[in-house]
Amino acid sequence: MKLLAFETATEACSVALYVDGQVLERFEVAPRRHAELSLPWAEQLLAEAGISRSQLDGIALGRGPGAFTGVRLAIAIAQGIALALDKPLLPVSTLQTLALRAPQDAPCVLASIDARMGEIYAARYLRDADGSLQLQDRELLIAPDAYALPDDGRAWAGVGTGFGAGEGVLASRLQSRLHSVDAQALPRASDVLRLAVPAMARGEGIAPELVQPAYLRDNVALTLVEQQALRASKG
Repeated sequence: MKLLAFETATEACSVALYVDGQVLERFEVAPRRHAELSLPWAEQLLAEAGISRSQLDGIALGRGPGAFTGVRLAIAIAQGIALALDKPLLPVSTLQTLALRAPQDAPCVLASIDARMGEIYAARYLRDADGSLQLQDRELLIAPDAYALPDDGRAWAGVGTGFGAGEGVLASRLQSRLHSVDAQALPRASDVLRLAVPAMARGEGIAPELVQPAYLRDNVALTLVEQQALRASKG
């Protein structure tokens, strides 16, 4: 199988290529340069692997949640390539992709991304018998000081920039329930492939026009006046 993957939902930009078990990747923390880097990197990876676009079996992407422009960019690029090649798309959750950055032996993972405007994206995952992470409940957009873990006594591995948001409010609030925290972790296209390759093998690829972004925030295009008013209301 040959899959090309894009993950641009955060300040990190990454593109990865899976070719019959081998993975090549470009990754850089490059705010506002995602559009500039993504397609050239894709072409570089294809050239490095010695394959053409037409040999791809599909395109994978992180569908959010994350920055509005980043999520839209990944979808637009992936749709454009997939439509031109008549290939399926495989969208995966950016939070689940991020959760793969947690220690491999952690049975419980809380993934969180700084959503700005005083909020975070967060989702809980439990590791099943085969090592895969299963979403618990749903993905949330929430204030970090309002987030609570289930009262079940489990210890969690925290991963993602949401733990550093607002001077580390989430990490401080959940300190007694966290056995580790990596507040620097960012989602990577190589981890998109870890989710997408088996899903594509199961026939879960979809038509490009059916891809739906996960924004979570209802108003993704607040005016500057609205943003200032929101910040003022939150003190």
